[in-house]
Amino acid sequence: MTGVFVGLCRLPHRVCAMKMLQRSIFELFARIQVAVFLCAMMRNHFRKVVGEALDSLPVRFRRRLRNVAVLVEDVPAGQLDPRKMLEENPDQDLLMGEFVGVPETDKSVFVEAGPDCIVLYQKNIEAVCESDEEVREEIRLTVLHELGHYFGMTEDELEDV
Repeated sequence: MTGVFVGLCRLPHRVCAMKMLQRSIFELFARIQVAVFLCAMMRNHFRKVVGEALDSLPVRFRRRLRNVAVLVEDVPAGQLDPRKMLEENPDQDLLMGEFVGVPETDKSVFVEAGPDCIVLYQKNIEAVCESDEEVREEIRLTVLHELGHYFGMTEDELEDV
């Protein structure tokens, strides 16, 4: 190791070139790491942002929420890593969330319905976002979209909102 260092010391231009190359490689690696993990929130922080999105709903809508749980999962069952999917096909549609239950407009006093559930898929949301602010906005939009289903709106109706 010392011999290499001494050898490099004899040729200062190689030292500079080597250090610049090492620094460039390190900086590139650091940027890649930042880009890959830029939007990766800890689960607790992600849940907190989901809670903030729910808290920001107008009171008239929050009062109408009954027996609905909001869950956070990585990806839908059977789905591959969303980043790899997007690398292979940048136009790939990812499921950001889904409503599982009976919409309020279809419920009846004659049929007992279990709890409804809204599931947000954290890794899919993070995969399409480039910053924490984009993640926050995507969470907000996804929560609103899935609540639209909870209140009985169809995909076509939600497109117009």
